[in-house]
Amino acid sequence: MSSTGGAAEVRLSIPADSAYIAVPRSVVGNLAARNDFTLDAIDDLRIAVDEACALLLPQSADGVLECVFQIAPPQLTVRTSAVVPNGWRPDTTSFGWTVLTALVESAAAETIDGRLTITVTATATATESL
Repeated sequence: MSSTGGAAEVRLSIPADSAYIAVPRSVVGNLAARNDFTLDAIDDLRIAVDEACALLLPQSADGVLECVFQIAPPQLTVRTSAVVPNGWRPDTTSFGWTVLTALVESAAAETIDGRLTITVTATATATESL
Protein backbone atom coordinates (compact mmCIF):
# COMPACT_ATOMS: atom_id res chain seq x y z
CA MET A 1 0.00 0.00 0.00
CA SER A 2 1.24 3.45 -0.73
CA SER A 3 1.46 6.03 2.05
CA THR A 4 -1.97 7.26 0.93
CA GLY A 5 -3.50 3.78 1.34
CA GLY A 6 -4.10 3.21 -2.37
CA ALA A 7 -2.73 0.90 -5.01
CA ALA A 8 1.01 0.67 -5.61
CA GLU A 9 3.47 -1.32 -7.69
CA VAL A 10 7.01 -2.46 -6.88
CA ARG A 11 9.33 -3.82 -9.59
CA LEU A 12 12.40 -5.92 -8.94
CA SER A 13 14.98 -7.41 -11.27
CA ILE A 14 17.47 -9.93 -9.87
CA PRO A 15 20.11 -12.28 -11.31
CA ALA A 16 18.76 -15.79 -11.94
CA ASP A 17 20.95 -17.16 -9.18
CA SER A 18 19.73 -18.94 -6.05
CA ALA A 19 21.80 -16.55 -3.92
CA TYR A 20 19.30 -13.76 -4.75
CA ILE A 21 16.00 -15.60 -4.17
CA ALA A 22 15.82 -14.24 -0.62
CA VAL A 23 15.29 -10.74 -2.06
CA PRO A 24 11.81 -11.24 -3.60
CA ARG A 25 10.86 -13.39 -0.60
CA SER A 26 11.76 -10.51 1.73
CA VAL A 27 9.98 -7.93 -0.42
CA VAL A 28 6.71 -9.88 -0.54
CA GLY A 29 6.89 -10.46 3.22
CA ASN A 30 7.34 -6.75 3.89
CA LEU A 31 4.57 -5.72 1.50
CA ALA A 32 2.15 -8.29 2.92
CA ALA A 33 2.91 -7.20 6.49
CA ARG A 34 2.29 -3.55 5.58
CA ASN A 35 -1.07 -4.56 4.08
CA ASP A 36 -2.59 -6.39 7.05
CA PHE A 37 -1.88 -9.97 6.01
CA THR A 38 -1.83 -12.44 8.90
CA LEU A 39 1.47 -13.98 9.94
CA ASP A 40 0.43 -17.32 8.40
CA ALA A 41 -0.60 -15.62 5.13
CA ILE A 42 2.74 -13.78 5.01
CA ASP A 43 4.62 -17.06 5.39
CA ASP A 44 2.44 -18.67 2.71
CA LEU A 45 3.16 -15.81 0.29
CA ARG A 46 6.88 -16.00 0.96
CA ILE A 47 6.91 -19.72 0.21
CA ALA A 48 4.75 -19.27 -2.93
CA VAL A 49 7.06 -16.58 -4.31
CA ASP A 50 10.06 -18.73 -3.45
CA GLU A 51 8.51 -21.66 -5.39
CA ALA A 52 7.70 -19.45 -8.40
CA CYS A 53 11.30 -18.21 -8.49
CA ALA A 54 12.64 -21.76 -8.05
CA LEU A 55 10.61 -22.96 -11.03
CA LEU A 56 11.91 -20.17 -13.28
CA LEU A 57 15.47 -19.94 -12.02
CA PRO A 58 17.04 -22.85 -13.95
CA GLN A 59 15.13 -21.95 -17.13
CA SER A 60 16.10 -18.27 -17.37
CA ALA A 61 17.67 -17.87 -20.80
CA ASP A 62 19.02 -14.37 -20.16
CA GLY A 63 20.03 -14.87 -16.51
CA VAL A 64 17.42 -12.45 -15.11
CA LEU A 65 14.27 -12.89 -13.03
CA GLU A 66 11.72 -10.09 -12.94
CA CYS A 67 9.22 -9.67 -10.11
CA VAL A 68 6.33 -7.22 -10.09
CA PHE A 69 4.40 -6.80 -6.85
CA GLN A 70 1.01 -5.13 -7.29
CA ILE A 71 -0.73 -3.93 -4.18
CA ALA A 72 -4.43 -3.09 -4.41
CA PRO A 73 -5.66 -3.50 -0.83
CA PRO A 74 -6.71 -5.97 0.33
CA GLN A 75 -5.17 -7.89 -2.60
CA LEU A 76 -1.50 -8.55 -3.39
CA THR A 77 -0.48 -9.98 -6.77
CA VAL A 78 3.05 -11.10 -7.61
CA ARG A 79 4.16 -11.71 -11.19
CA THR A 80 7.49 -13.52 -11.47
CA SER A 81 8.85 -13.87 -15.00
CA ALA A 82 11.85 -14.89 -17.06
CA VAL A 83 12.78 -15.42 -20.69
CA VAL A 84 12.59 -19.21 -21.12
CA PRO A 85 13.49 -21.70 -23.84
CA ASN A 86 10.90 -21.98 -26.59
CA GLY A 87 7.99 -24.17 -25.50
CA TRP A 88 9.05 -24.57 -21.86
CA ARG A 89 6.20 -24.58 -19.34
CA PRO A 90 6.29 -25.47 -15.65
CA ASP A 91 5.11 -28.96 -14.80
CA THR A 92 1.77 -28.28 -13.12
CA THR A 93 1.78 -31.82 -11.67
CA SER A 94 5.10 -31.27 -9.86
CA PHE A 95 5.46 -30.98 -6.10
CA GLY A 96 6.65 -27.35 -6.42
CA TRP A 97 3.58 -26.31 -8.42
CA THR A 98 1.28 -28.15 -6.00
CA VAL A 99 2.85 -26.30 -3.06
CA LEU A 100 2.63 -22.97 -4.86
CA THR A 101 -1.08 -23.35 -5.72
CA ALA A 102 -1.98 -24.58 -2.24
CA LEU A 103 -0.59 -21.45 -0.58
CA VAL A 104 -2.38 -18.71 -2.53
CA GLU A 105 -5.86 -17.95 -3.81
CA SER A 106 -4.84 -18.25 -7.43
CA ALA A 107 -1.79 -19.19 -9.46
CA ALA A 108 -1.31 -19.24 -13.20
CA ALA A 109 1.47 -19.47 -15.77
CA GLU A 110 1.43 -17.88 -19.20
CA THR A 111 3.99 -17.30 -21.93
CA ILE A 112 4.01 -14.16 -24.05
CA ASP A 113 6.80 -13.55 -26.58
CA GLY A 114 9.16 -16.06 -24.95
CA ARG A 115 8.69 -14.69 -21.42
CA LEU A 116 6.98 -17.02 -18.97
CA THR A 117 5.13 -15.32 -16.13
CA ILE A 118 3.92 -17.05 -13.00
CA THR A 119 1.23 -14.98 -11.30
CA VAL A 120 0.10 -15.56 -7.71
CA THR A 121 -2.62 -13.64 -5.92
CA ALA A 122 -3.64 -13.47 -2.26
CA THR A 123 -6.05 -11.34 -0.29
CA ALA A 124 -5.57 -10.10 3.27
CA THR A 125 -8.23 -11.23 5.70
CA ALA A 126 -8.73 -10.38 9.35
CA THR A 127 -5.53 -9.72 11.26
CA GLU A 128 -4.44 -12.19 13.92
CA SER A 129 -4.77 -11.15 17.56
CA LEU A 130 -1.47 -11.01 19.34
